[in-house]
Amino acid sequence: MPGSSVTRRQLLSLGLCACAGGVASVHRPRIAYPAGFRSANDRPGIGLIGAGGRGLALAQDAMRFGPIVAICDADLMQAEQARRRFGENVPIYQNYRQLLNDKGVDVVINATPDHWHTLINVEALRAGKHVYTEKPLTLTFEEGVILRQVVRQTGRLVQVGTQQRSIAHFRLACQLVRNGWIGKLQQVVVYLPFWTTKGGPFPPQPVPAHLDWDLYQGQAPERPYHPMRTHFHFRWWFEYAGGIITDWGQHHLDIAYWGMDMEESGPVEVEARGFFPNRGQPDCFNNPDRFVARIVFPQSIEMWFLVARDEKYMQSLKQGDMTPEEDAALFRELPPEYAAETRNGILFVGDAGRIFVNRGGAYGKPVEDFRTKPDVSMNVQLPVSEDHMGNFFESVATGRQPICTVDVAHRVITTSHLANISMRLGRKIHWDPIEEAIVGDEEAASWLRRSQRRPYILEA
Repeated sequence: MPGSSVTRRQLLSLGLCACAGGVASVHRPRIAYPAGFRSANDRPGIGLIGAGGRGLALAQDAMRFGPIVAICDADLMQAEQARRRFGENVPIYQNYRQLLNDKGVDVVINATPDHWHTLINVEALRAGKHVYTEKPLTLTFEEGVILRQVVRQTGRLVQVGTQQRSIAHFRLACQLVRNGWIGKLQQVVVYLPFWTTKGGPFPPQPVPAHLDWDLYQGQAPERPYHPMRTHFHFRWWFEYAGGIITDWGQHHLDIAYWGMDMEESGPVEVEARGFFPNRGQPDCFNNPDRFVARIVFPQSIEMWFLVARDEKYMQSLKQGDMTPEEDAALFRELPPEYAAETRNGILFVGDAGRIFVNRGGAYGKPVEDFRTKPDVSMNVQLPVSEDHMGNFFESVATGRQPICTVDVAHRVITTSHLANISMRLGRKIHWDPIEEAIVGDEEAASWLRRSQRRPYILEA
C-alpha cells in the first residue's frame, strides 16, 4: 500500500487487536478496523526508544496493536525496567541505531528527551519505520524543516503525540469556533500550567555505569553529568529543551491553531518576555518558568500566550521566587481578566461569544447552546479521531495521514520557538508565515538553528 511497509496480512490483523480487550478509557472507544487474519505474528513489531515514564505509558497503549519487540535507552537501568514489564525475551539496546537495524521493528515510538526527537525520527524514517513521536516535535525550527522534508521523501507515516486532537470536546470547541458560533474570532488566549525551574546549582557527579552520558547528551554542548540533567528534569535546561513554552506549548497551541484555521500558516509578530528564577547562576536550570507573549496572526487575530497563575504559581510568589514588582512587570499590557486566570487551557474570544477548553471539558454559552441541538449541521467538519494511538496504527494500516501530522506540528511548534527567541533576545520578532522566515533581523534568524556536537549531526 502507498507509504506503508505493513503487509495486507498485518493490516487485516489490526482488526483483531482493536477488538480484543486491551487498554480502554473514556477517550478511547474501539476503532473499527477491517476484520481478517488472527495470527499474532502478523501484527506490526513495535520498538520503544526512550523507556522512561512517558515511553512506558505509550508502549503499553501501543501493545493493543502489536508486540513490543525491542527496547532502547541510553540509560540501561530504564531499559531493563521496561523489559521486565514487556517481556524478559525482548532485546534491549543502548544505542538507538541498533534498534533501527532490527528487522523485527516496523514501528518506532520515540519518547526521548526533546533534543533527540528529530535525529531519531529522521533516521527511523530513512530506515523504513513509521514513527509515533512525543512532542515537542523539534528542538529548533531548522529541525522541523528537515524532518518535514524527510517525511515527504520516505513516504513513512508520523503521528505527533498531541493527543488532545483525539479528545472529543477539544474537537467540538474548535469546530464551533470554525463554524462561527462565537462570531468573528478576535483573540485567542493560551494558558500553560506552571512548573518551577528554580533549582541548582548542580555540581558535577560521577557518571553511573548504566548510563552512556555522551550518547545521552547527543547534539547538545558537552556538560558535566548530574542526574538533574536527565529524565524528567531535562526540560528545564535550554541545552536539551525549550522549557514549558515548548513542552506544554505544543499541546495547547495545537488546539489554538486548529480552532483558528492556521494549520498552514503562522504568526506575523511575536513579542515575549520571561522570568528566569535562577537569575543566570551557573549550573542551575536555565529555562524560564513563566512568560507572557503577545502574538499577531493573519486576519489580525491577537494571541496572548502565557503561564496561568495557578496554585503552584501563587505558591512560588509566597516563597519569594520573584518580587511583586517583577510579577507586575511580567504581566504589564496583558488585560487584567486574562492575567487573573488560574486554569490552563485555550480561550477563544469572538465578537459574539467565548469558548474555553481544557482537559476538563469545553465551556461557554456557545457550547451549552450546541448541546441543546447537537444535530445542527455545520459547514466545517473537522477530522475525527477518538483514540490517538489507534489513529496512528490505523494510518499505518491504511497509508492515510494521521490526525496530527509533521506538517501541522512543525507550524505549531514554530510559534513556541519564535517566542523563545524573542524572549531571549528581548525584542519583537517579525515572521513571514509564507516564506517561513524571520524578517529583517539576522541575529534572530541565526537562532532558528543550533550548533550540533559531533558525531550527533542531523543531515538534511
